[in-house]
Amino acid sequence: MLDLEKLPREYPRRYLPCDLGFSSWEELRPFFTELEGRTLEDGEGAARWLADLSELLSAIWEERSIRYIRMTCDTANREHEERYLQFVTEIEPRVKLALQELMRKFVESPAPERLPRERYFVLVRSFRNAVELFREENVPLEVEEMKLSQRYQRLTGAMTVEFRGEELTLQQAARYLEDGDRDLRQQVWELIVERRFRDKDELDGLFDELFALRKKIATNAGFETYRDYVFRKRERFDYTPEDCRVFHAAVEKHVVPLLIALQERRKRELRVRRLRPWDLDVDPSGKPSLRPFREAAELVVGVGEIFRRLDPGLGEKFSVLDRYGLLDLESRKGKAPGGYQATLAERRLPFIFMNAVGRHRDLRTMLHEAGHAFHTLLTREEPLIFLRRPPLEFAEVASMSMELLSHPYWEVFYSVEDAKRARRQHLEGIVTLLCWIATVDAFQHWLYTHPDHTRAEREEAWTSLRNRFGGIVDWEGYEEALRVEWHKQLHIFLYPFYYIEYGIAQLGALGLWETSQRDEEVALAHYKRALSLGGSRPLPELFQAAGLEFGLGTGNISRAAAVLRDDLAV
Repeated sequence: MLDLEKLPREYPRRYLPCDLGFSSWEELRPFFTELEGRTLEDGEGAARWLADLSELLSAIWEERSIRYIRMTCDTANREHEERYLQFVTEIEPRVKLALQELMRKFVESPAPERLPRERYFVLVRSFRNAVELFREENVPLEVEEMKLSQRYQRLTGAMTVEFRGEELTLQQAARYLEDGDRDLRQQVWELIVERRFRDKDELDGLFDELFALRKKIATNAGFETYRDYVFRKRERFDYTPEDCRVFHAAVEKHVVPLLIALQERRKRELRVRRLRPWDLDVDPSGKPSLRPFREAAELVVGVGEIFRRLDPGLGEKFSVLDRYGLLDLESRKGKAPGGYQATLAERRLPFIFMNAVGRHRDLRTMLHEAGHAFHTLLTREEPLIFLRRPPLEFAEVASMSMELLSHPYWEVFYSVEDAKRARRQHLEGIVTLLCWIATVDAFQHWLYTHPDHTRAEREEAWTSLRNRFGGIVDWEGYEEALRVEWHKQLHIFLYPFYYIEYGIAQLGALGLWETSQRDEEVALAHYKRALSLGGSRPLPELFQAAGLEFGLGTGNISRAAAVLRDDLAV
C-alpha cells in the first residue's frame, strides 16, 4: 500500500501553501479565483500564470491518483472507495468547471500570441480544443460515468474461483492454463468462463448505462456519434476513424495470415485435431511453463538487474520505485484486475500496480509498466504538467519498446534455452496482440456508430470480428462464452476508444527494436531523447525524435509483419 511518508518532495511549492487540504472544494476555490483575477497581457505574466496553474493542478491530480491507487489496491475497503468517490463526485466536477473558465480566459487573451510558439503550441492547441468541446451539462454525466466505472472495478475485482480447495483470483487461476495437462487446462478455463458468465447480465446492464451516458455526452457537445466526439476529446489530431479502418484491414491482410500459421504450428506441436481456447497459453513443445519468479521481491530484483545491464541510468531510475515503495505487484483477493502506472503529478513520481502470480506474462507486464515509469521520470524537470504528459499513442511506445529492448537480458530470469523460448513467446504474443487490438478497436467503432443496437446485435458484432481476426481457434460448445468475451476487456468499459494506441505504439516499438538489433546504443539514445520530450511536441514529432515513422497505414503494418515473420520463421 502506498506510504506517502516515504516519498520525497523534490519540487517545493512556490504558489500553494504547504498545508493545502483536499477535504472539500472550498479549500481549493481561492486559488482558482486568484488565477481568474489576473490579467494575461504579456508573455512573462502568462508564463507565470501557467506555472502557478500547473502547480495547482499537479497537487489536485496527485491527490486523485493517491485515492485511486488506494481504492484499486483494496476494492473491498469502503473507506478508500468512499474517499475516491467523494473526490470524483464533489471535488473534481468543480475543478473541471473552474479549470474550464481559466482555459477560456487564456485562449481568449493575448497570451497565446505572446508566448513562444515552439514551446507552447501543443498546450495552446489542447486548451482551445477543451474550450470548444466543453459543455457544463456534461460534467455531472462524466461524474456518473466514473461512478459506473468503479462498479466495473468492484465487480471484476471480486471474481474468484474455487480450485483444488483453494480460492483463487482469476489471474491466479490463469496460471493453470499453461499446464501440460489438457484436461486440467480445460477445467480451469471453464471455471474462469463460468465465473465471468455469472455476472453477464450485470455487466451488460452496466455497459448499457455507460453507453447511454456517452451518447448523451456526445449529443450535448454537438456530435452525431460518440466516436466523433471522443476522437476530439482524445486529441487525435494526427489520424482519423478512416485511418483506423485502414489499420484493421491491413492487420487482416498482413498479420492474420501470420497468426493462422502460428496457430497451425501450435496445433501440430500439441498433436490436437482442433485448437481450443484453453490451448493458447501452454508451451506446445511440452516443456514446463516459464516461471521466472515466485515472489514479487524476486521480480523487482531481477528487473532491476535487467535495467542496469541495459542502461545504468535506467537501472538507477528503476531503483527509485523500490526505494520509495512505489510498487504493488502481487495478485490478491479484493484487488482490482489488470496493471497500470499512475503518476503522482506533484512529486513527479510513478507508481506501478499489477497482479503478478509468477508467470512470464507478469515479467513482461513489469517491463511494460516500467517503460511508463521511465517516461514519468525522464520528464520530471519539465515544470508544466501540461507538457509532461505524453499523448497515449507515444506513452505506449515507451512501455512496449521496453519489453523488446530488454530481450538480450532475459537470462537474468532464465537459462539460455528458456530465455530464447520466452523471447519467441513474446514475438508470437505481439502477432496475437495486433489482431486483438484490431478486434477491440473495430468493435468499439461498431458500437458507437450503431447507437441503437441491441445486446444480441452487440454479441453478433463481437463474434463476427473474432472470426475475422481470431484465426482458427475452435469455440464449438462455448459459443455463449465467445459472445460475451469482450466483457473481460476493461478498456471497453472504462476507457472507450483507448486501444488503437497500443497498435500505433506496437509498430513504433518494433521499429525501435529493429534499430537496437543494429545498434543498441543508438536505439536507447533515441528512446530516452523522445521520452524526455513528454507531451511537448505533436505526435509525429515524438515519433521522429525516436527515429520512427508515424502512421497506421499498410506500409508500416506490412513491414512489422515481415520482421515478425522472419524472426519467427513462419
